Amino acid sequence: MMKFVLLVIFSALLSVGNGLWCYRCVGSHPGCGLYDFDWRYYWSHYCPDPNDKCVKVIEQRESEVMVTRDCLSYLEGHRRDIPADRYEGCRSSATDHLLGQFIFPSIPEIDHRREHYTNVTFCFCDFDERCNHSPSLAVSYILSISLLLSHLLL
Repeated sequence: MMKFVLLVIFSALLSVGNGLWCYRCVGSHPGCGLYDFDWRYYWSHYCPDPNDKCVKVIEQRESEVMVTRDCLSYLEGHRRDIPADRYEGCRSSATDHLLGQFIFPSIPEIDHRREHYTNVTFCFCDFDERCNHSPSLAVSYILSISLLLSHLLL
């Protein structure tokens, strides 16, 4: 009976594993910086597209750095500077010459052309769960739960 319960729990975990799990946060939130990412504040989210990728966007202007972590399918709805080459690794953003073409505001703070950040880098990853974190150690929740359940039930 215990082996049947363990098999049902393990199959439920495998059915969820068809997609990718990524961290989702913005660098203005505490614990979501470039090097000071804290996975205890931001749990991972399930990406809806089966061919999705985890993305870390690093926007920089002089010493100011803004980091955004999310699934690619969520960023495609509002970012027009995503590079066409979306393989594993980091690359600079694409330039969109049509963005803000027909508006010429006299107020320089209104940034319709997304020119505030001078250096924008997109980092894509799709081979690891929760791979858009900082270069620190991340714990796999599914692995730890399955090991705990197998130890308790056997």
